[in-house]
Amino acid sequence: MGNYQLPIANYPLPNLKMIRRRSTPWIHRSSRTIMAAIAAIGVVETTYLTVAKFTTGSVLCPTSGCDKVLNSPYATILGVLPLSLLGFLAYLTIGILAFAPKAVNPDTNKGLYSQLENWTWQGLFVLTAAMVIFSSYLMYLMAFEIQELCVYCVSSALFSLSLFVLVLVGHEWEDIGQLVFTGILVAMVSSIAALGLYNSVNAPVSTVSTPGIAPPAVTTISGRAEMALARHLRQIGAKEYGAYWCPHCYDQKMLFGKEAAGIIDYVECDLKGKNSRTALCQAAAANVKGFPTWEIKGQFYSGTQSLEKLAEFSGYSGPRNFQK
Repeated sequence: MGNYQLPIANYPLPNLKMIRRRSTPWIHRSSRTIMAAIAAIGVVETTYLTVAKFTTGSVLCPTSGCDKVLNSPYATILGVLPLSLLGFLAYLTIGILAFAPKAVNPDTNKGLYSQLENWTWQGLFVLTAAMVIFSSYLMYLMAFEIQELCVYCVSSALFSLSLFVLVLVGHEWEDIGQLVFTGILVAMVSSIAALGLYNSVNAPVSTVSTPGIAPPAVTTISGRAEMALARHLRQIGAKEYGAYWCPHCYDQKMLFGKEAAGIIDYVECDLKGKNSRTALCQAAAANVKGFPTWEIKGQFYSGTQSLEKLAEFSGYSGPRNFQK
């Protein structure tokens, strides 16, 4: 009687799965879902910016800086691909990587699930680290080169930083040394890529002088307002299409003055003209019906334009005490 023991069945074993679940930090369980949600917001934002870039060239913004930043030469890669499209692809990839393991049942396919967990975390770390480096450089350009505030750019930088932090704290990294080494490589490659892509933005429009007939020399002198407007037009990617023989093109340059006229992105459309860029003219031929024609924020304006009108078309907010 004294040695009587209750059957083992009367003492239920603890649920090991529940113990493991309780011991897993909540951030590890929820990090992928949070990352997917942030990536979804990033996809919506970059989709809007990309559509605006290809259509109106203008976005809804509480400040005038958004259009200036998003239409600057820094807003495109190699002058063709909108940076927002690259951001769209990055956010979309993050969303896919975050949810990929959830598409596999870990109970029935443990091996594949484990591989996806490992591969996707590595991919998320590399991608978000590159986004942080690239966003940091773009914040520098916005603050010191363009000198305007773009809320979309700032929010995207915050999204990138948030995603990177979630990758770091949302997973139990076993080999910290390897992680640091990978991060250094990503930082080096991203920095070199960013510097390489934007190295030519501030270079002269035509770096190689080609033979041809030069237009008449501009004899007027630029004032402070003319110089500021010319820099603004250059920064937002505005172009003036013209020809060396066109008197109205000459009149347009005279309004700016010699120094400011040299800053403007002038496109010589005649093959016989000096530094001719006929390929650009042919690409815009459907909208260039005469000379000069201005392309500003995706819109085309024919004829000699007053500096006041160019300031209005381009969203220029600097001094307007133009000499002419």
